[in-house]
Amino acid sequence: MQGLRTSRVLVIILVTVGVLLLVRKFACEPIYIASDSMLPTLYKGHHMVQDKLVYRFREPARGEIIVFESPVGEGHGSVKRVIAVPGDAVEIKEKRVILNGEELPEMYKRHTRPGTLLEGDNLGPLTVPEGSLFVLGDNRDESMDSASWKAPSTGERIYFLKRSAVTGRIRGIY
Repeated sequence: MQGLRTSRVLVIILVTVGVLLLVRKFACEPIYIASDSMLPTLYKGHHMVQDKLVYRFREPARGEIIVFESPVGEGHGSVKRVIAVPGDAVEIKEKRVILNGEELPEMYKRHTRPGTLLEGDNLGPLTVPEGSLFVLGDNRDESMDSASWKAPSTGERIYFLKRSAVTGRIRGIY
């Protein structure tokens, strides 16, 4: 009788662990914010939940905070805000984002060096191609993103994130 009870407990534990692993792989996953590139919205050290299901049913939208594999081979997931989607015209003029001819109101953005023009503070205009996104960190002067990415092997600018690199959307803090 004791052996049967132990077997049941073991089966329940194994099934539970299996289900949790599947949920983590395909539905949601905990992530850790490792940089200040999304200040003041997300702080270094925040623990977040990545929703891996949402973009199986629809495309990322402007303003959403997404998780993706970096196009410059940083070897870890990155978190940035979607600024422009396919077909949008985006331009940066002296740190101001112009989207489809109008300045984008961005209550979330931060500039740690407002008086200094950095690489990427004047950019474009660029049209986002199909299958791509233009993403920026909220902490603009301290973020590696569409305004500053360069291919490691060639030094060529990479302005757009491939949609296929997106792994999910930020859903909450825990």
